[in-house]
Amino acid sequence: MRPTLPPRQRPEAHIDIAVLASGSGTNLQALIDTPSVRPHIRLVVSDNPDAQALTRAEDHGIATSVVGWADHRNRDSFSVAIADAIEQSGAKGVVLAGFMRILARSFIDRFPERILNIHPSLLPAFPGSQAVETAIDHGVKVSGVTVHFVDEMVDHGPIVAQVPVAVRPGDTVQTLHQRIRVEEHRIYPEVVEAFVEGRLRVEGRRVDWR
Repeated sequence: MRPTLPPRQRPEAHIDIAVLASGSGTNLQALIDTPSVRPHIRLVVSDNPDAQALTRAEDHGIATSVVGWADHRNRDSFSVAIADAIEQSGAKGVVLAGFMRILARSFIDRFPERILNIHPSLLPAFPGSQAVETAIDHGVKVSGVTVHFVDEMVDHGPIVAQVPVAVRPGDTVQTLHQRIRVEEHRIYPEVVEAFVEGRLRVEGRRVDWR
């Protein structure tokens, strides 16, 4: 089953974004490969200096910044440093793409309703970093992908889009995650495109597409 996305309408304003990634950056690459999104990526930030995501950004002429967890005394200090780098880049929105650190409430407050995340389950089922493993352990028949706005709770904010992914007999964490990733690479660029074009509106727990 595929989500039915609303027809594109004329945007009111464009939002430049910073992408936060800790690892290989495959979702970042999907965004870079989307012509309507690529010009609006102002910065890629990582907590990991060896992240392949940084190389992907540099290969496409996108500015990068490394904010190391160990270089900061606590989560607040770490989050402030990232928020400062984002604001200095001129970005107004934030897209999390495999970023493995929890950001402080102060960060959320600086970008209210302007932080997107993608998660490998059908939230509210299986929040947290072991979502695919937990789905396999529970024997569910359907897992999937959720794109949501970030609030002060982990994997909790208003849901923008979801795509189901069937769990097949004999699936391992690796095989299920591989099929989930295919859907991530398809749906995330569509949502981020709508976001940078100013076509998403959050009203409480509901997100409307314009």
